[in-house]
Amino acid sequence: MAGRWSGFVADGDGAKALHELNNPDHRIRVEHDRDRLFINLSDEDGTGWTVIAINRSTREYGVGQHRTQRTAAGLAQDALNERLASR
Repeated sequence: MAGRWSGFVADGDGAKALHELNNPDHRIRVEHDRDRLFINLSDEDGTGWTVIAINRSTREYGVGQHRTQRTAAGLAQDALNERLASR
């Protein structure tokens, strides 16, 4: 079994992002609007992103991965839209 679980901590007062306790390059941020939830997770070294877009009412989801957070979020939204359209 691997070592003990660790967690993410806030960057400071009022921070909207969290980082791994001993690795500040590994970050996570959750954003939402009325219809969607986006979970933005950086690579371990902070050089890329995985974004999960979730439809809040159906819980359908899409995933995007890219070097930039913005592009990964767009890919995740596109994947979510495709899933919703195929229902």
